Amino acid sequence: MDLLIKNARIEDGRPLQDVAIDDGKITQVAVNIQDKADKEIDADGRVLVPGFVESHVHLDKALISDRRPNKSGTLQEAIKVTAELKPTFTKEDVYDRARRVLDMIVAHGVTAIRSHAEFDPAQGFTGFDTILDLKEEYKNLVDIQVVAFPQEGIFKAPGTDKMMYEAMEKGADVVGGIPYNDDPANDHIDLIFEIAKKYDKDIDLHQDFSDEADNISIEYLCKKTIEEGYQGRVTVGHFTAMHALPDKKLYPIIDLMKEANINIISLPPTDLHLGARHDEYNVRRALTPIRKFRDSGLNVSISTNNIRNAFTPFGNGDILQSTMLAIPTAHLGGADDIVTVLPMITTNPAKAIGLKKYGIEKGNQADVVLLDTKVVKDAIIDIPTRLYVIKNGRITVETKKEIKIFR
Repeated sequence: MDLLIKNARIEDGRPLQDVAIDDGKITQVAVNIQDKADKEIDADGRVLVPGFVESHVHLDKALISDRRPNKSGTLQEAIKVTAELKPTFTKEDVYDRARRVLDMIVAHGVTAIRSHAEFDPAQGFTGFDTILDLKEEYKNLVDIQVVAFPQEGIFKAPGTDKMMYEAMEKGADVVGGIPYNDDPANDHIDLIFEIAKKYDKDIDLHQDFSDEADNISIEYLCKKTIEEGYQGRVTVGHFTAMHALPDKKLYPIIDLMKEANINIISLPPTDLHLGARHDEYNVRRALTPIRKFRDSGLNVSISTNNIRNAFTPFGNGDILQSTMLAIPTAHLGGADDIVTVLPMITTNPAKAIGLKKYGIEKGNQADVVLLDTKVVKDAIIDIPTRLYVIKNGRITVETKKEIKIFR
């Protein structure tokens, strides 16, 4: 075989396992495999997890926070500042920044990414085309899905409707949208479904991103999803307005979402930074209600969104740090809650973005990460070093760790 990982901890309280890998696939998961391999890694009881999934990120507008800062810290100024900057982006500029961010993300154990890539009449396809090129360039390091994303709206930016179809012809994997930043929102949703059905693609929306729930379109989206037979193929990101609803209004929406099988992605770095900026006291956390969605049986994931731009002026591409933000702010630190967090960056987003043959099981794609921790439930809170990242059975990242303490 190509690679054998010995003595790995896959589940707490279970015997250590060996994982055999050959020709890019996991060929065996068992105790004490005796077969020889070209390379052997002794995990020594450390935790082995499936490759992390960064299910909502913007590569094309990363690392620009120093060019024109968002002084108010609001969503409105973030959209305005970024819209002003995008026409100045060159292909070389986007390529350099996106590559730097991809290297950060890959080094932190991510083996699959869904990236929203923007276009509009003002900037053209500069950023979008570059991300498509990088998808091919990085295919041996990470699987990238490219979302056709109209950040400035479709009807608000005349000509974007035509560009949506062009983006799909160019090779977009997913149809994106942003109903809350367009008018009318329901017409925006209708067009997104029309395009998705034409190209048989999934849908991923920036949905109801606001502090209040007075102008939401989620109910229409759910009904449209059911009507079009798109259950399980629609994902919503941000979705912060739901935190403003009392249970008597929220749970009927949750029931509708369950019927439509909507996937949810919470984005703590951005949502905590931008949310509730106008609250004078008792400042709200402005996160989508992760626990309530999780407990209702909905598929909930966590992702990073933006890295060092007007929407999120910080970040280093480490999805564990993004996830760690959710533990205290979404009350996920209880003993029964903490064990539900790791799946929010592994199996849950893998399901949301439609990954096949994912997970540490025989026959699956060999995308795994060895963490420098020996307790699975601590895999997030330790923010452990990613000792090995393995993509398609090949070691893509190896990190040496040495700590000296002088007393």
